[in-house]
Amino acid sequence: MTDRFTDELWRGSADIYGAILAHPFFAGLTDGSLEQDAFVFYVVQDAIYLRGYAQALAAVASHAPDTAGTEMFARHAAEIVTVERTLHDSLLADLGIDPASADEAEPSPTTLAYVSYLLATTRGGSYAEGAGAVLPCYWIYWEVGKELLRRGSPNPRYQQWIGTYGGEEYGDTVREVIAVTDQLGPGLKAAERALVHQHFRTTSRYEWMFWDMGYRQEGWPV
Repeated sequence: MTDRFTDELWRGSADIYGAILAHPFFAGLTDGSLEQDAFVFYVVQDAIYLRGYAQALAAVASHAPDTAGTEMFARHAAEIVTVERTLHDSLLADLGIDPASADEAEPSPTTLAYVSYLLATTRGGSYAEGAGAVLPCYWIYWEVGKELLRRGSPNPRYQQWIGTYGGEEYGDTVREVIAVTDQLGPGLKAAERALVHQHFRTTSRYEWMFWDMGYRQEGWPV
């Protein structure tokens, strides 16, 4: 029996996932020591990122060769705008931040770079390339969420965030995308397969960079 295509993708970036779990952002989430300002900064930047991510998912939907792929990615794009925005607004309000003012925040260098890469890949590349580029955000958040759910957090706001991404409802969404990506594997020629691997690894790196950006409250150097 051959491995799933997504198993192959995950193995190619397993070192990055290990680095993500070891990042002090997550140690701070689970022991409650993460500075609230860093968490607020991360949540605001994540809200900005998700608007671009929704556009990337819509672009993948537009390239899908079948109605099932179009429906799934388009539905996920819409869900991000509603469900996850509700989470961010709730967290920001609890943290004393006006969600409307967060909409006016400037994207950090990492946020802008990550979103730009996703949009360039999903709009200019093939359907398989787009799927490979957007998958790490789904999958890594789920894996991180499950691990952090196991650890728990004494901070109720951090625990709320952990519970969203480690829960079964989110897991069902991720499994949907993994299944679609697996179906693409057997039909890919070597060159396109290599591109999918490249995009998956690149956006996995951006995932590490995004949490590091939040931890450092990254700003523009000039």
